[in-house]
Amino acid sequence: MKKIPDLSFWKLWNISFGFFGVQIAYALQSANISRIFSTLGADPHDLSYFWILPPLAGIIVQPIIGAMSDRTWTRFGRRIPYLFVGALVAVAVMCLLPNAGSFGMSVGAAMIFGLVSLMFLDTSINMAMQPFKMMVGDMVNEKQKGLAYSIQSFLCNAGSLAGYIFPFLFATIGISNIAPKGVIPDSVIYSFYVGAVILILCVIYTSIKVKEYPPQLYAEYHGIDQNDKKEEKTNMFKLLVKAPKAFWTVGLVQFFCWAAFMFMWTYTNGTVASNVFDAPSILNATGATVIDTASEQYQAAGDWVGILFAVQAIGSVIWATIIPQFKSLKLAYVVSLILGGIGFISILFIQDQYALFVSFLLIGCAWAAMLALPFTILTNALTGGHMGTYLGLFNGTICIPQIVAASLGGLILKQFTTEGTVPPEVNMLVLAGIFLFIGACCVSIIKEKK
Repeated sequence: MKKIPDLSFWKLWNISFGFFGVQIAYALQSANISRIFSTLGADPHDLSYFWILPPLAGIIVQPIIGAMSDRTWTRFGRRIPYLFVGALVAVAVMCLLPNAGSFGMSVGAAMIFGLVSLMFLDTSINMAMQPFKMMVGDMVNEKQKGLAYSIQSFLCNAGSLAGYIFPFLFATIGISNIAPKGVIPDSVIYSFYVGAVILILCVIYTSIKVKEYPPQLYAEYHGIDQNDKKEEKTNMFKLLVKAPKAFWTVGLVQFFCWAAFMFMWTYTNGTVASNVFDAPSILNATGATVIDTASEQYQAAGDWVGILFAVQAIGSVIWATIIPQFKSLKLAYVVSLILGGIGFISILFIQDQYALFVSFLLIGCAWAAMLALPFTILTNALTGGHMGTYLGLFNGTICIPQIVAASLGGLILKQFTTEGTVPPEVNMLVLAGIFLFIGACCVSIIKEKK
């Protein structure tokens, strides 16, 4: 088997550069979905249900894209065609989703429109995101994979930083941050528009700069017998049975980590609006006490959440440079998750908007580890021609915990809620911190390739 040659830093950079644009789209979705649906009229106890669609789309789409791209060979490459199509669909949907409340529809119709748009947006983002992880597995040797995924982590966090601050930035320069009840503010709508433009430009750059290995060379680098067609027909269930131990042990850690971050994306808006910005409460149509999402305080809190998520991204970038200094990947994983857990729990005790920077810097440490370490451990344990399929299946360890957390989040929040009071969404962030501590404990059972 031929050895994959070392690549220059800029070749590694080009492989992942489009991830910057994809992550802007993902950041805009993550920071604003709860805000959008709350503005449209969703009850806080029902917010988590709107988050089921994104991971559900991912768990279906990513294994299919992985399996199909494993068997795709075109003059444009094997992964890039899927990347490009996914980006085009994402751009179209990004121009539609934030306008869900602007077409004169009823609340119910606007909710349905928003849900359908969200489903297409996350499906397309997943379709565009997965090829970047696969190309690192395809084109980078084992020695450089840690660096390659660190570059990808940096670009991911840089994209997140841009996406998170867009609404705050636009509001700062005078674009309206408030709107009539049920309508999304212009600061959010324009953020999605700008994100869509950046996304397609970044994907075009990667598509032009990256030349994937042709079939024969790829087979030589990965020890594949091109005359053996039997392996190509192996189905996903058989691949799961044959999956290396790293697949399952890292997957267990992933479960607690991604459930925790699903709670963060869902409940940070309400937590910051209630605990820090003192947003007023009202009675909704069912007689429940909820935050007034049309209030200036709520929309200001929504912008500030974008800043907090940007701080998290900065913390992640800083911590990503520290992770390689650890001699043990598992030790780096444990320390990162513990710091993130402390960050989540500390939010319970903070009422100052700037003090929250410390919490989210710590949360960024966990995020940095989640972006780089699982894929480094897994791809080092994989060989053969099913790299894309395995990475697609591994995405289930990201999607399933989010689906579980989204399905149960509303029920758990109801257990914390006292009648006549605003739901204490901060309790869900404390639970997120506990989940990261459990995930840190589970790192000990990870089986790395020796």
